[in-house]
Amino acid sequence: MTKEEQSDAKAPAHRSGFVAVVGRPNVGKSTLMNALVGRPIAIASSRPETTRKAIRGIMTRPEAQVVLVDTPGIHRPRTLLGQRLNDVVEASLSDVDAIAFLLPADQAIGPGDRRILSRLRSDFAHKDKDGQWTWRKPLIAVVTKIDQLSKGQLVDKLLEIGAFADFSQIVPVSALEADNVDEVAQVLMDAMPEGPQLYPDDQLTEERPEDMIAELVRGAYLEELNDELPHSLAVRVESIDPDPQGGRDTIHIGIYVERDSQKPIVIGRGAEHLVRVKKKLRTAVNRTMGRKVRLDLHVKVARNWQTDPKQLERLGF
Repeated sequence: MTKEEQSDAKAPAHRSGFVAVVGRPNVGKSTLMNALVGRPIAIASSRPETTRKAIRGIMTRPEAQVVLVDTPGIHRPRTLLGQRLNDVVEASLSDVDAIAFLLPADQAIGPGDRRILSRLRSDFAHKDKDGQWTWRKPLIAVVTKIDQLSKGQLVDKLLEIGAFADFSQIVPVSALEADNVDEVAQVLMDAMPEGPQLYPDDQLTEERPEDMIAELVRGAYLEELNDELPHSLAVRVESIDPDPQGGRDTIHIGIYVERDSQKPIVIGRGAEHLVRVKKKLRTAVNRTMGRKVRLDLHVKVARNWQTDPKQLERLGF
């Protein structure tokens, strides 16, 4: 055997697979996924229930490739939209190789966390004769927002989470401060089965550019409007018109609210909100499209769209 053959024989096998990133709303799922992928893929906002789709981010390293499925936060639905978000989670969990269960360090374990654990146990675990749960797939506790605690408080929190469930591993992280992100990446890669690389090195997501742009606009508005319209807003790219002269393409975007009275809030006095959102997103949208474009934003009314099946389908839910 040559030296090259010996080296190849010792090299660990490449790993690849899918990880569902789950947790109740506003525990840092999107922020963590963006940190692992290395670029904003999902909206990271302080508003709860921000994510509305199962967004796939692709983390590629020389030794492994992990597809992170950022799911909407599991919650008790109050509208048809909420039920469909939970259905998205169900579909996301159906065919994964591991689950990352995010638990925030700065919040107590609550009914929402227990409900998620019960659901995961019904799908991925069984009890042995001694009443102990055995997981069929790795369940990894990712303790987020550790920058909010002292070292002593963090130790107590890790002990509390260890007693909460029989996790395969527990790993703390602050994605916002880039603290321990590499360790989370390594734990997830180690949990993947052996397999080939699934996507090209430079592909970071499965999302279409149109969907990414719609999410960028919605994320910008979530921050722009604070708590005025947290969930009444939906965004859709209506069309992309090429410039016949070879200049900038125009992206026509519909911003949908549920009532006429909400339109002035979204537009702002003197169209200030529209102007600020377009200015804020110019670089991000150009990067997403790979060229310079123009944004054409229009605010429209889709009455009670969160509870109307036809409206939900039209808006992509």
